[in-house]
Amino acid sequence: MSPVAGSVGQRAGAFVHTLEDLRASLGTEAFVTDWVEMTQRRIDLFAQATDDFQWIHVDPERARVDGAFGQTIAHGFLTLSLLGHFYERHLTLPFCEFGLNYGLNRVRFTSPVRSGSRVRGRFRLARLDDIAGGVQLTFGVTIEIEGQERPACVAESVVRQMYPRDAVPGI
Repeated sequence: MSPVAGSVGQRAGAFVHTLEDLRASLGTEAFVTDWVEMTQRRIDLFAQATDDFQWIHVDPERARVDGAFGQTIAHGFLTLSLLGHFYERHLTLPFCEFGLNYGLNRVRFTSPVRSGSRVRGRFRLARLDDIAGGVQLTFGVTIEIEGQERPACVAESVVRQMYPRDAVPGI
């Protein structure tokens, strides 16, 4: 059974409507994202936003001649920062009002992301904890590089989904 890109729990026609549905999806692949191109412009804008202008990221000519990868590569933190985009597009819980990035338990950058390549995320719901006002979700995340066996990044990401103030989950 192959997962379908979409909201958490969307697989084989199922969709998470209630907190009980969400609990039943523990341990499963929650969603797979669309591919995102890692353009040189995206890399350059990230360098500007973070003041990280290391030549391996922003100097295509030097990276081609002197670099270990034959071209520029994305910052590891740029690759990791795509988690926010992926959550916004694919983590939709109709019984929650909004989500928060709560942090990371573990991150490894296992392969460089070359400029011009495409990446996507695979998210497995590893843990679900009740918290005041919502739920805390821990996802095992693998950021894949199109056409490569080794992923760009593996991480354990923690997000919080908050209930509306006047709502009762699961109804």
